Amino acid sequence: MSIFIIAEIGINHNGDLDITKKLIDTAALAGADAVKFQKRTLSSVYTDAELDKPRESPWGTTNRELKERLEFGYDEYKKIDEYCKEKKIGWFASAWDLESQKFLRQFDLKYNKVASAMLTNTDLLNLIADEGRYTFISTGMSDFDEIDAAVEVFKKKNCPFELMHCTSTYPTKDEEANLKVIQTLKDRYKCNVGYSGHEIGLAVSYGAAALGITSIERHITLNRVMFGTDQAASVEPMGFMQLCGAVRKIEKALGDGVKRITDDELKIREKLRK
Repeated sequence: MSIFIIAEIGINHNGDLDITKKLIDTAALAGADAVKFQKRTLSSVYTDAELDKPRESPWGTTNRELKERLEFGYDEYKKIDEYCKEKKIGWFASAWDLESQKFLRQFDLKYNKVASAMLTNTDLLNLIADEGRYTFISTGMSDFDEIDAAVEVFKKKNCPFELMHCTSTYPTKDEEANLKVIQTLKDRYKCNVGYSGHEIGLAVSYGAAALGITSIERHITLNRVMFGTDQAASVEPMGFMQLCGAVRKIEKALGDGVKRITDDELKIREKLRK
């Protein structure tokens, strides 16, 4: 099975559809399988006190003005849906509240995503699992008891899923990536396991690909110095193209584990073992 490559646009679009389309172009050109967004209902996710806190941004002086700028509504997602179909790339989103998950049902999406922050939101997990769509579940900030409970929800409802190993720091230090957890999750849950990375650079993601993951997700950006909390932990267009190319090469090089003498080796063998 080929590694499923997800280009996480998240909120790196900064509320701009032109930027969004350029990021979709980047993902499609690089050969990603899908782009992913984040959807929030501000009144459900944040308190008024939190939204009214002072925060400087290009769009105002409060947290509310920033958050409102970053949220797309139906009209924007309709355009995103049409553009992704035009570019022949899938899209889906991680919902951060029940209303947002219901909002996403307006589109014929093939996948769901549980963000690490939402892994303990049982009501949301049940709502997602009820849809029966293949779901990627990130495990950042979570212990085994919490992951066990989330997995149980999806198993009970017979909803297909895979876990994604993740360290929820932006950017993630290399020594905190702990890629060996990928095998730990495979052994414990007997399911597919992917990797959602927030590190700087590509080497750690290459390591994850070599460990037999079934999916990989990285944030993408047009420029890492753009305004935004996720930009610094994101991959720019050329880097994302390198990542996709390397992942495809690594999965090809991993092979099937069967020891054999290749046809090209036979020619060398005949020459060197005379």
